[in-house]
Amino acid sequence: MRAAVFLAVALLIGLAAPAQAQAQAQQHVMIEQYAYSSATLTVRAGDTVTWTNHDQAKHDVVTTSAPAAFRSPLLAQGQSWSQTFAVPGTYEYYCSVHPDMRAQVIVLPEETPEPAPPPETAPTENAPPATTTVAAPKTTAAPPTTTTAPAPAPAPPATTQAAMTSTFDPMLAVAGLVAAVTILCLLLMGARPER
Repeated sequence: MRAAVFLAVALLIGLAAPAQAQAQAQQHVMIEQYAYSSATLTVRAGDTVTWTNHDQAKHDVVTTSAPAAFRSPLLAQGQSWSQTFAVPGTYEYYCSVHPDMRAQVIVLPEETPEPAPPPETAPTENAPPATTTVAAPKTTAAPPTTTTAPAPAPAPPATTQAAMTSTFDPMLAVAGLVAAVTILCLLLMGARPER
């Protein structure tokens, strides 16, 4: 039973780490039947794309129009080649051996978390009232008149949609679900009577 608990804890730690550390993605393009399996692939800057040749004929990956050119070696059947995209833009490519084999990779800018909005400061209720001094005309010897205007009522704190939203990582939800199922299974296993 203790071994099962240790295994569950190790599993939870192993699932939580990749959920937070998955900043870059790995995409795959299959080369088969003289075509690239995904004619258009969309990735983020920093992602890596791997091409794998499943045809008996040799193929390569050569850019025709791109922000940064690249060229793979000729790939025999079963061989793979990878390219990490650092510059956003559209990368059009083809097979130099079979020029009618064409495809493209669209690289979007890297996702950056939006900064939190600055906290809004509400006026304090103990603020002194605003005063305005009005001088009387100099024709008479009347003293200057002072008028006190009531201070405006404090506005209720504004809640904006940006302040109410939080960053949610779906991988953490998946890791939590897996952890809950694992713990439930362990509890059920421990509750069974031994024979």
